[in-house]
Amino acid sequence: MTADERRTGEQLPGKPLPDVVAPDLDVLFCGINPSLLSAARGHHFARPGNRFWPALHLAGLTPRRLAPEEDRELLRHGLGVTNLVHRPTRTAAELTPEELRDGAAALTDLVTRHRPRAVAVLGITAWRPATGSPRAGWGRQDVSIGGAQTWVLPNPSGLNAHFQLPDLARLYAGLRR
Repeated sequence: MTADERRTGEQLPGKPLPDVVAPDLDVLFCGINPSLLSAARGHHFARPGNRFWPALHLAGLTPRRLAPEEDRELLRHGLGVTNLVHRPTRTAAELTPEELRDGAAALTDLVTRHRPRAVAVLGITAWRPATGSPRAGWGRQDVSIGGAQTWVLPNPSGLNAHFQLPDLARLYAGLRR
């Protein structure tokens, strides 16, 4: 693993949860924003009911189920994680459209700098206002972010009852192709 691959992101002011990012990743996952618990613990998708970690494993993207405390291990598998908005909240519904649009611009900058092959935004209700695409659907998008293939996939939060773990795993597995 190179020094660049070991890099775990910048701890910027106003960014309580550092990005897990390195140059030339296969996939950069982009959550909507950190939960209060994730921000407090300093690890992505830290809520016990969040299905991100089991979905990655069941999708064949990681060889075993990682724990939130192992989020930097994603780099070993060509994966990374960031958030569209870095302000922690109880629910994503607390975010403003302006925060989402600003987050999309910041995500474009991050992707342009690190050049992942694909970006997977986890949450269509954030993607639509962030990009001004009210009719955007699931899956691969016609637009790219910073030159990367862009996907919109279901949010793995336990609050998202529309998708069960097998659904998430099947949809996330599409990123392997």
